[in-house]
Amino acid sequence: MPPTGFAFQRNTASDRTLKRTLGRFDLVAMGVGAIVGAGIFVTTGVAAATKAGPAIMLSFVLAGAICVLVALCYSELAAMTPISGSAYTYTRATLGESTAFLVGWNLLLEYAVAAAAVAIGWSGLCTAMLDSLFGVTLPPEITSGPADGGVVNLPALLVTAAIVGVLIFDVKLTAAVVKTLVAVTIAVLIVVIAIGAPHISTANWAPFMPFGVNGIAAGAALAFFAYLGFDIVATSAEETRNPARDLPWGIIGSVVLATGLYVAVSAVLTGVAPYPTLNNAAPVATALAAIGAGWIGKVILVASVLALTKGLLMLCYGQTRLIFAMSRDGLLPGALCRTNRRGAPVRLSLVLGTCVAAVAALLPIGTVAELVNIGALFAFVVVALGVVILRRTDPDRPRPFRVPLMPLVPIVAIAGCVWLATTFEGLTWVRFAIWSALGAAVYFGYGRSHSLAPTQEGAAE
Repeated sequence: MPPTGFAFQRNTASDRTLKRTLGRFDLVAMGVGAIVGAGIFVTTGVAAATKAGPAIMLSFVLAGAICVLVALCYSELAAMTPISGSAYTYTRATLGESTAFLVGWNLLLEYAVAAAAVAIGWSGLCTAMLDSLFGVTLPPEITSGPADGGVVNLPALLVTAAIVGVLIFDVKLTAAVVKTLVAVTIAVLIVVIAIGAPHISTANWAPFMPFGVNGIAAGAALAFFAYLGFDIVATSAEETRNPARDLPWGIIGSVVLATGLYVAVSAVLTGVAPYPTLNNAAPVATALAAIGAGWIGKVILVASVLALTKGLLMLCYGQTRLIFAMSRDGLLPGALCRTNRRGAPVRLSLVLGTCVAAVAALLPIGTVAELVNIGALFAFVVVALGVVILRRTDPDRPRPFRVPLMPLVPIVAIAGCVWLATTFEGLTWVRFAIWSALGAAVYFGYGRSHSLAPTQEGAAE
């Protein structure tokens, strides 16, 4: 009899479970909140100027299409396994514990590095906003770490502390905060599109592909960073009231909605201003200033700060749920998976917040952020492969949501992820190998001997 795969994950101890309080709209909002961050105000212009030109619209379509295919694979497994852990949980059920640990280990790095990078970005934008709106200039000693000539990045530290304060309460508070910030961000984007659309000149779209097809692929690889947030929706499975019905909506819906927003904004930016002028930290403000709407620059600053706030909240949320699942299985210290009476992993949130705050307050992120992309692509490939494997090893298992066009969808998803991964520089692959080797050492030195659940291999023997 083939292993059932997902049943082994549960631990019914009352202090090691999460409460089901999230609905379909909560999940879509959380997904959009994680995907549509301040990057939409920056990445669209920079990618157009340096990678794809006006064809950045196609780059976002390409990145979004690959993510939709991966999201379909996520949706099938998420609907079958209503517990935390996302790609880690799915991999454990299909490819075994050791591979699952490496997937989870790389996702930990994805979330941690991304959260620290977002906190540092939030600090820079918040400092600029205070100066622009109120004339308050914060000294560099408290707005940058020692490596950048300062003492401590205090704004980054404080915003991380505030995020932890939200996370230690009921998840409904997290969802409510995210929905509010998502509504504000989308409202600002609609204003940007409404103001810019009438001024679009098709002359600015010529040449449409100045960097060729390779430029579209390079733009998609850069844009892919923005889409990684849909994985966070899958980590909320254990807190979803009806995961079989609502998780596919949340995962796929957030990717489709976010893709539409990115394409629309990039169309406006490249249509109202020549794409080479967009290579700066505020391309949206630059483009709209060219048509006499410079006043919106201040609005965009505020919206960017709010977008980064919800992005940081979702990254920290996703990481706490991933570590929760791994520690509950014994692969990381079990003390991290204990929850309070509200069902929130308070201890884990505090430990994570301290680590992220320390990195953001004291260190520069630099090129290490590229590890975010490669770690996520690794997880996406494994999830897509897991759908194919589980269809073969356990074909009779109930599937509330089924990936269409099997096995074409997961195969194309894997091919798309591999294609994007080939655009990374060699040093990124070296860092990925080193981090994975460190993860293997942790697993064989601690996780394997402390595991509380049988692996698929063990179940099969």
